[in-house]
Amino acid sequence: MTPEDLSAHLFAIVTARLAAVAPENGEPALTVTEADTALERPRNREHGDWASNIAMKLAKRLGTNPRAFALELAPAIEAIDGVASVEVAGPGFINITLETAAAAEIARTIVEAGESFGRSDVLAGHTINMEFVSANPTGPLHIGHTRWAALGDSIARVLRASGAEVTAEYYINDAGSQMDVFGLSVLAAAKGEPTPEKGYPGAYIQTLAQRVLEAVPDLLEKPHDEAVAIARDLAYEYQLAEIKQSLANFHVHFDVFFSERTLHTPDAVTGKTAIDDAEERLRAQGHVFEADDAVWVRTTDFGDDKDRVLTRGNGVVTYFAADAAYYLSKKDRGFPEKIYLLGADHHGYVGRLKALAAAAGDDPDTGLSVLIGQLVNLNGAKLSKRAGNIIELDDLLDWLGADALRFWLARYPADSPLSLDGEKLRSRTNDNPVFYVQYAHARTRSVARNASAAGVTRDAFEPALLDHATETALLGALQEYPRVLAHAAELREPHRVARYLEDLAGHYHRWYDATRVLPFGDEEVSAIHGTRLWLNDATGQVIRNGLDLIGVSAPDRM
Repeated sequence: MTPEDLSAHLFAIVTARLAAVAPENGEPALTVTEADTALERPRNREHGDWASNIAMKLAKRLGTNPRAFALELAPAIEAIDGVASVEVAGPGFINITLETAAAAEIARTIVEAGESFGRSDVLAGHTINMEFVSANPTGPLHIGHTRWAALGDSIARVLRASGAEVTAEYYINDAGSQMDVFGLSVLAAAKGEPTPEKGYPGAYIQTLAQRVLEAVPDLLEKPHDEAVAIARDLAYEYQLAEIKQSLANFHVHFDVFFSERTLHTPDAVTGKTAIDDAEERLRAQGHVFEADDAVWVRTTDFGDDKDRVLTRGNGVVTYFAADAAYYLSKKDRGFPEKIYLLGADHHGYVGRLKALAAAAGDDPDTGLSVLIGQLVNLNGAKLSKRAGNIIELDDLLDWLGADALRFWLARYPADSPLSLDGEKLRSRTNDNPVFYVQYAHARTRSVARNASAAGVTRDAFEPALLDHATETALLGALQEYPRVLAHAAELREPHRVARYLEDLAGHYHRWYDATRVLPFGDEEVSAIHGTRLWLNDATGQVIRNGLDLIGVSAPDRM
């Protein structure tokens, strides 16, 4: 019996009980939702398999005390097929213990469901655009981008696993003065000249310059402005391709790479840009005004700390104007929900983005989420030889591997400062969580291979045999996975999955040490061996499913 099944039974019992209560003085009938009957896992295993506080939620509204109401519900709960006993504890907690066979059915459920186990439709109907990383295409990705890349990709995965339709989007900051400085830097390198003031240094600029010269051998013979444009655009193309490859090596996927340039490009028919269109639409909403020779949006009407300029007096549009056009682009492309994952230095963006959403006619409380993450530092990491002043993502991947980096970045909330020990990430000991979890999975695969060689199959499944204390604990942990995943998606906290996997791996290792799937010595293969193989394979499946959600591989051998 799954916790969802048990919760559904409890919901039916409570609903029937409330239906028998006649409303007084014309008051509406008492109601309960399925969320009200969700079960919790007791911290102390002696208190049963599952616990409910439903009596404490409803007793006051029923005019009784929680313990009395819990005692009233207990006989009906105990009558549920698969429930061994019910105990009312303290002020009215209902502790439920399942029959061994009913609890152990989860192993068969998991194996039969395979990759779909844990997935749900709790967020079905949510269409979400999630923007993250969005680094300038003027240099390689570095350590500052790793956390946002890992976190954003993991959030997208858990949201999709819970039924949401998610588009992961990378906003390419390929407009503005930094692109011209980038072009000047590459051209200077091609000419063998020093890096221009405020330009981009580093050996990677030299490499880009060499590639540009190979593509355009007569570059240095062209007029200066034309040469800068060629150097800028070709180097941008090469650098963006490198960024995409670095992300792929990091197991991070984007559905859309959106170019900021397109917001500044005039339409072939109307001659207007997306930024022009955004100004017109916000003006039609009544939120645009002119003052001091500039065009403004009155974002203070929506809680912003100051009004924002769209176009300066010299006719130059601002970054906020591009932000407005980009937001409306997301809206026009059919994304009622938008998630922005921004760095620690972007707290000021929260107010202006929410004000922008409101000015566009949206409800920022339901359609917009801005997640602010903290920086990460890694002890032992070395500055890039190519870039000189940064720690490149590619170097981190060569040193640590994608799995270790993804897992460690996934196991902490986004808003917590993070300092990692590089040597610990590399270690192959139980003190390293990623090794501990991956080793648990490799063990499940090794057990399965050895079982096959010994003639143990899953032909027999007698769940009542799984009554060892370590089996009870392992089964309980497996039952928790769907709810952990649902909570991770609803709260956008993939670290819950990583921490769960560490706990599950611990239960598996203790079970592995205490019991045997394979027959010992001359012992004949029996039902207990086949049944334990189901439990072994179920654990491996859940570990695989969970690791996939945080972008980490599940090795068969280690």
